[in-house]
Amino acid sequence: MNTLRPEDEVAGICQDLIRFDTSNFANNEGPGERAIAEHVAALISEVGLAPELFESAPGRANVVTRVEGSNSALPALIVHGHLDVVPALAHEWSVDPFAGEEKDGLIWGRGAVDMKDMDAMILSVMRSMARDGRKPERDIVFAFFADEEAGGSYGARWAVDNRPELFDGVTEAISEVGGFSADIGGKRAYLLQTAEKGLAWLRLTAHGRAGHGSQINTDNAVTRLARAVTRIGDHQWPIEYTATTRAFLEGVSELTGVEFDEGNPQTLLDQLGTVSRFVGATLQNTANPTFLNGGYKANVIPGTAEAMIDVRTLPGQHEQVLELIRDLAGDGIEISTIHNDVSLETPFTGNLVDAMIDALHAQDPGAAVLPYTLSGGTDNKSLSRLGITGYGFAPLQLPPELDFTGMFHGVDERVPVESLKFGARVLDQLLSNY
Repeated sequence: MNTLRPEDEVAGICQDLIRFDTSNFANNEGPGERAIAEHVAALISEVGLAPELFESAPGRANVVTRVEGSNSALPALIVHGHLDVVPALAHEWSVDPFAGEEKDGLIWGRGAVDMKDMDAMILSVMRSMARDGRKPERDIVFAFFADEEAGGSYGARWAVDNRPELFDGVTEAISEVGGFSADIGGKRAYLLQTAEKGLAWLRLTAHGRAGHGSQINTDNAVTRLARAVTRIGDHQWPIEYTATTRAFLEGVSELTGVEFDEGNPQTLLDQLGTVSRFVGATLQNTANPTFLNGGYKANVIPGTAEAMIDVRTLPGQHEQVLELIRDLAGDGIEISTIHNDVSLETPFTGNLVDAMIDALHAQDPGAAVLPYTLSGGTDNKSLSRLGITGYGFAPLQLPPELDFTGMFHGVDERVPVESLKFGARVLDQLLSNY
């Protein structure tokens, strides 16, 4: 039997993946994923598996392979990651963001937490199982998608729409942003993602009368847009508790002994340290202005000005939030949708949830595991269009002092080597036994 364990190569695979610059600038701009997809396909082929590499557009590459399970009667599982990353401004970093450097026991670089760490875990486990000749219980589809950071139009969404046969028999999915540990009241707990907010990226356009900047102008597009953006950005969204968030806070209350006061959730959020920002955004809908564009010269009043708004909605509230955004924008503002996607929420129960908890407990006996809602989004949104239930489970045991959640899309992104090894062991346990 092969003696190379997943934890023996997971760090090296992660470093190699980071060294591919797969920055996604949206609008199909950036280096694309072709080079890294070829590398991933080679790692899969090397152990005797048969990957399929396909492009949704030139350079926008995805890799999928199916490993046959021992029981064809069981529904299939998809374990997936994305190969693109958000851009990194090198001058802001203390290291080269695409060097994959190991320093102080951590691997540094863009994608170290989002999500080439999980890609490396998936690949290390897949390769170990293939080398050992270990068959999973059920069919497992391993997928590495393009374009997640821009909504998946060239990745998971494209695959769902154009290659649905790749997902035949799949009912459940595992992907990113869950399974990581957090220090809660001095105790280690793992946050398993069972829900994620919906999203809408909106473009607001105001039209007015163009003219000379020295003249009186009561039909100014910039003024009209500024008012709309201010109303939206200043709107105070009420605190609301979904089933998942309520279960999470009740779990935190049990761990810490701090009462769950619905009128003042901050007392519990304060128990979460840096994770409080991550979780706090899931207690309400949000609408953040992110972009402004209007005019081209100081003494010219433009006829058009535009803004972009990033809207994130609680499960079940998407349409009513968008209606309120339209009301806040007011008259004279055109609203168009750049990207729109669903919220997800599934109960913290079932065989897969039990298997994920068991896999964590095999490596960290007795640790608490809590469900939580992700304020962002994942490719599980696209897969849900095929009726696939998705979870976030990229298991990492993290040192309490590391601001892990703050590094998503942040500067000096990094992940501990020992955390990667832990995650590879947990994922191996899960995929070998579920």
